[in-house]
Amino acid sequence: MLENTSANSVSSSTGSSVNRAARSAGKRRARSQVTTGRAVFVTGDGNSRWARRYRDLISAHCQDLGGVDLLSEAQLSLIRRASTLELECEQAEGKLSMGQEIDLDLYQRMLNSLRRALETLGVERLARDVALLDPLEYARRVDAHEAT
Repeated sequence: MLENTSANSVSSSTGSSVNRAARSAGKRRARSQVTTGRAVFVTGDGNSRWARRYRDLISAHCQDLGGVDLLSEAQLSLIRRASTLELECEQAEGKLSMGQEIDLDLYQRMLNSLRRALETLGVERLARDVALLDPLEYARRVDAHEAT
């Protein structure tokens, strides 16, 4: 196991814990900009088109699950990874729309991974039974839903 040793470190176990306590009492540890939400990535361009779409997808998935405040860090991590997969699938679809070739095996694997991540998060499609609704009642419900 690697140990961090320096000329300033204290060799006794009590001295070391006292030193650590003194450091933490006098100064708060800085948190990452990614942790605080001020940056999207540890490194990378947070203003690119890719990053803007990535943030939009994360926001949409968080809203689908009730909002950021209700999500655990593990759920947020899965949402970020699912958003990455979704964005890469969208980019592959864009290439197809321009007549370019893509690796369909890779695309299918990304799609399956995305589906599994979304299932793990609990995102599922719920079908509405519209056959029994009066057309005017259905229109009122759609209008009410769009107003919220």
